[in-house]
Amino acid sequence: MELKRYFIEFSYDGSAFHGWQSQPNALSIQEVIEDGLSKLLKQKISVVGAGRTDAGVHAKQMFAHFNALIKEEHLKDLVFLLNSYFPKSINIISLENVKGTAHARFDAIERSYEYYISSLKDPFNNSYHYFLKNVPDINLMNEAANFLLQYEDFKCFSKSRTDVKTFLCNIKNASWSEKESQIVFSITSNRFLRNMVRSIVGTLLEIGLNKRPFEDIRLIIESRDRSKAGFSVPAKGLFLTKIIYPSSVYLNNEK
Repeated sequence: MELKRYFIEFSYDGSAFHGWQSQPNALSIQEVIEDGLSKLLKQKISVVGAGRTDAGVHAKQMFAHFNALIKEEHLKDLVFLLNSYFPKSINIISLENVKGTAHARFDAIERSYEYYISSLKDPFNNSYHYFLKNVPDINLMNEAANFLLQYEDFKCFSKSRTDVKTFLCNIKNASWSEKESQIVFSITSNRFLRNMVRSIVGTLLEIGLNKRPFEDIRLIIESRDRSKAGFSVPAKGLFLTKIIYPSSVYLNNEK
């Protein structure tokens, strides 16, 4: 048998983790995934994720790739075994053999996030939304969000001292919607900067709550200065919801 590359698709509740990336003295999703794969496959496995989510952020769909020796007939059994091994906060959706050059991070062409805000105090859902007593102006925030589609450089929303080479992102959609007592912000882009979604949401909320003028959105983006943007909302309301890859990364080219 030869080493093959696999995509592992999974979801997780990020409440108990210090983000995706392995780090000393803190539990990460990457560490748990690598530990489970290594023990069940009896091989040293290292995984590369589609991106890095911060501490407390959740994912409805996440991907990572790894190389391993696995018999094809064991793939479905491995999904069951991994789900039995992992804590309830991590769910393995699928395992798939992909092309040897496929890369979970660099081959992703589109990523989507949702941020949940609730105006109703809910002790059973507190870990998955940001509670706001005052309801912001949804229409005003949608008008401001539309301006995001007119720009590419979003350094103003990026975490300071980050090691990225470019702050350019192609945002395809950014909008607010209401679902019963919840307000949901949805955004899709080819890539995101660290802390970008949370600082965008905080900035738009300040506009929607009339804490800063609507015109500020253009000035903030063009300033390229993080200190000009709004506050960063809590991580617990943020969900990575979808990642899209070109069909060329898959062996059957049917996805």
